[in-house]
Amino acid sequence: MSDKSLRSTLLNLDGASYKAYKEIRGNYQFPDFTLIIDYVQGDPFASPSKFRVKIPQSIANFPQQLYQSQGREIALRDYLTRQFYQVSRSISSHRGTGKSGLIAIAATEQEVLERTSVLIDTQFVEVRFVVGLPARGRRILGRQAAAMLCEDIPDIVHSALLYHSLNSQEIQQHVETAEDADWIRQQLSAKNLVAFVANKAILPRRSGIDFSPLETNPVPFQSPPALEVEFNCPNRGVIRGMGIPEGVTLIVGGGYHGKSTLLQAIELGVYNHIPGDGREFVITKPNGVKIRAEDGRSVAGVDISPFINHLPQGRSTTHFSTTNASGSTSQAANIIEALEAGAQLLLVDEDTSATNFTIRDRRMQALIAKEKEPITPFIDKVRQLYHDYQVSTILVMGGSGDYFEVADTVIAMDNYQPYDVTERAKAIALQYPTARQEEGGNSFGNITPRIPLPESIDPSTHKRDIKVKVRDLNQITFGTEDIDLAAIEQIVDQGQLIAVASAMVYGKANYFDGQTNLATVLDLIMKQIATKGLDSITDFPQGDLVLFRRFELAAAINRLRSLVIRNDLLPSLRQSQEGDYN
Repeated sequence: MSDKSLRSTLLNLDGASYKAYKEIRGNYQFPDFTLIIDYVQGDPFASPSKFRVKIPQSIANFPQQLYQSQGREIALRDYLTRQFYQVSRSISSHRGTGKSGLIAIAATEQEVLERTSVLIDTQFVEVRFVVGLPARGRRILGRQAAAMLCEDIPDIVHSALLYHSLNSQEIQQHVETAEDADWIRQQLSAKNLVAFVANKAILPRRSGIDFSPLETNPVPFQSPPALEVEFNCPNRGVIRGMGIPEGVTLIVGGGYHGKSTLLQAIELGVYNHIPGDGREFVITKPNGVKIRAEDGRSVAGVDISPFINHLPQGRSTTHFSTTNASGSTSQAANIIEALEAGAQLLLVDEDTSATNFTIRDRRMQALIAKEKEPITPFIDKVRQLYHDYQVSTILVMGGSGDYFEVADTVIAMDNYQPYDVTERAKAIALQYPTARQEEGGNSFGNITPRIPLPESIDPSTHKRDIKVKVRDLNQITFGTEDIDLAAIEQIVDQGQLIAVASAMVYGKANYFDGQTNLATVLDLIMKQIATKGLDSITDFPQGDLVLFRRFELAAAINRLRSLVIRNDLLPSLRQSQEGDYN
């Protein structure tokens, strides 16, 4: 069918019942592209209708060098998503009841992420978006619909999706910035680094809800000479900045001098960022995970014995479950779960940590004997974690110098500028010995694989086989359960949660079998996505999926309150143990 037939149909539907919009589902050939209407909403207040446009490369004309590698392709798709978003916002207008008049694509933030909103190859550019078909009450506004679909959408295509209409230098910069960031990330291990912060980076953000760079008197980052390294990038050439070595790194300093700001930049350095973000060359190993205390979370069958043992009433900590974890228990479980999922770098801030999990000083050791304290503090495990498993830690610590003795590198932040104070910290540790006793034993302990019981991962309700819903960046409704992810700070896009929920449904149908451990299931799901794309984990093409990491998928599964872990040796522990200790 042609664009003229679509216009004619919409004009004929003017004044009809809203459900008559169902007639327009299908494909329509416009002069420069094909419009595909996959789904039509049932009423003006329902989820918007799902549309796609497919533009032949003979029309779009994007040079192949812009998407010749996976990293470049992801960056170009991200750029086109942003262009469509900006143009559609300027064109879209309210045209009646509910969502009438809406033309929208997935919103973006500062990160460059793999999305299903735009696909590109040598044949086509495909863009997926939503449309709020206009109505007055529940009567079709056919003329407004014809203007939206037959005039506004072509205007967006011509303004946002054709190479000759766009700023070619801006596109090139977007693609090359992402490519250089990818290249640095790949080189970190060869230089024995876990993170890199470029000189002149702008780390502070405008506010807690505005993640664009601070514009008022920002302090450009400058590496201490002893930690400065350089990378010769494919596009930008030589770039210098602070390299954070493998091992245990402390970030210290007074309050409000940038300790947590540096750590927050590093934790989001697992993603690429747009040019001009200020953090586009803050690069972190992809397997870095932020760890924090999380009071009240559920824990299912986790071996937290490296940190917690000898509980009252003889409760086991090798297969520990609770519906209401304390701060220390949750932080222990968060670390073990991250390690189980393959983390090689832990990021910890004392401000979001349980104090009794972080440190137990000499005076407290003298007052409360070790046999009366079930918690082994992180200070006694952090070096073992690196020695036994090659897992590094970056820790913000402003309140305890006891950590000087276990640190390999100490960075002091002063007015957002870093200083290498490692030698001074070591000298202070010798001058003022703490006399505390190490409580961690001879090794870190086991990281025990867990096998989820498939029946405990159930997306169904008594009315529907599958019910999943995402609320902002904080919560997934999965069947009858709500999964609280507010504490997972490396989730940066709602589309990641939508994709995580889809992956959980896909994993339930294909991989959770009561025989396969969780780490292997994560491997299988991530391999499926890497080889066949995000579309392969959903029943039909969606434009709102954003690639997640295995760690955020694991976090969602682990916070599912119905989750039960197989334990053949201790079957009595399959039921969640109520309560916790403080």
